[in-house]
Amino acid sequence: MEPITDPAGWYPEELNSDEWIYRLSEEEIAEILDAVRVVEAQGVELKDITAEHFPLPSLGERLVDIRNEVMEGRGFALIRGLPVQDRSRFQNAVAFLGIGAHVGTAMCQNKDGHLLGHVKNLGGDYAKVRGYMTQSAMDFHCDSADILSLCCLNPAKSGGEHRICSSVTLYNKMLKKRPDLVKELTARFYQVRKGDIPPGETEPWERIPIFSVTDGYFAARGISAHMAKAQKVPGVPKYTEVQESAIRMYKETAPKIAIDIDFEQGDISYVSNHVMLHSRTDFDDFDEPERKRHLLRLWLSTGMRPVHPDIARMLRGVPVEGEEDPTPLDVF
Repeated sequence: MEPITDPAGWYPEELNSDEWIYRLSEEEIAEILDAVRVVEAQGVELKDITAEHFPLPSLGERLVDIRNEVMEGRGFALIRGLPVQDRSRFQNAVAFLGIGAHVGTAMCQNKDGHLLGHVKNLGGDYAKVRGYMTQSAMDFHCDSADILSLCCLNPAKSGGEHRICSSVTLYNKMLKKRPDLVKELTARFYQVRKGDIPPGETEPWERIPIFSVTDGYFAARGISAHMAKAQKVPGVPKYTEVQESAIRMYKETAPKIAIDIDFEQGDISYVSNHVMLHSRTDFDDFDEPERKRHLLRLWLSTGMRPVHPDIARMLRGVPVEGEEDPTPLDVF
């Protein structure tokens, strides 16, 4: 096994403090607001917004560069300066979806069929609901899409930093110390499914490698709660002692090579789910409902990177159970 060479293989100290931040110009902000007005005037539904509906003559070219940086370069980027404070929730959703349409295609991200998601504390128990509905810290993980995108409508009162680490660096760091444990993580691990069992399949679990290389392209997955839950499913083999050691080293190493992003209102982040892992610190929220931490979320597909067949199946989005509005303006 050899070290992975990839532009996304960075250490925190190698990054300049803001080289990954793209600050919108006044001209680009005007383009966005004009495009929002176009969508409103044409009556285009949120779920139907494409790049053609949302013209960005100048910023559009830069968004292609940002997509390429996320998929083929550093692995993440942040856009700063979207004016969200004086806009309606609908207008902010239009802007986020419209900008995102220049980066990739929005995918279903939960069993209710939502293309537009909400990251908001509903007072849930992290052990019983998906982590984005709580204010708890989250383990390093990745989502079932090429790119995760978040738009900050309201930051937390304190905490809630967006944490990112390079899974390329994680792999190489582990490989240098314990290549035997890295090899363990190339096996196909069991995890419970996030939605309905897809047509043609019968098991309540799916299998996926933590580390893989496909056609020369590296990819990593998070060791998530879905894998821990699979350990309780009848017929799923229990972790061996060596597997437990590999998982422990993975989880102990990731936070040591991470950067923390303190979201500002109007920030939009783009993070690769193939060469980055992301998490969140716990946070304190405001008491006023209108001030509570609230992020909009997109899962974006680009089709730009070959991945292991198990990962490719996951990139089809979460199987849908209901027939809800795919672009709700809040979470309840």
